[in-house]
Amino acid sequence: MGTPQPLLPFSFEDYLAWEEKQAERHEFMGGETFAMTGARRVHNLVAGNLYAAIKHHLRGTACRAFVSDMKLRLAESDAVFYPDVMVSCDSGDLAADCYLEHPRLIVEVLSESTAAYDRGDKFAAYRKSENLQEFVIVDIDARRVECYRRTADNHWLLSDYAGDDDCRFDSLDLTLPLSVVFEDLE
Repeated sequence: MGTPQPLLPFSFEDYLAWEEKQAERHEFMGGETFAMTGARRVHNLVAGNLYAAIKHHLRGTACRAFVSDMKLRLAESDAVFYPDVMVSCDSGDLAADCYLEHPRLIVEVLSESTAAYDRGDKFAAYRKSENLQEFVIVDIDARRVECYRRTADNHWLLSDYAGDDDCRFDSLDLTLPLSVVFEDLE
């Protein structure tokens, strides 16, 4: 997450109108905007690897994968984010032009400047989405994937993948070797 911009708090509708005119992307939470910083090459490679594998897996289904330029609106949290990768199977989302509201899976690739925020306030906001079944954190430096799954009693269970593991995304019925997630990294 970037630095708060010196603007007066505004509504979601004000944010959308304002964001459309900006040269750079901004996330929105509780009436404040936060400039998005650029990502490292390895961040883009890993996000791209996941997007490509997920998109390929979803062919012929009613679900779609989206990359970091698609907004996610979480009305319950008064927030808008740009997840690195997300999947929605909601017909309203699949017809939406500007933002999704019903993600099934969200992936965040950690960067040093956003790791605490992604694990903390952002994950807390994501958990309020009733449709979200899995939240995935990818730690490039540790070559590790953490997958948090919503349980039947609305708790979150962690599955941690590292080394030669295959990671499992139950919400998509997809298993990926970590070698695919981290492909093309030195």
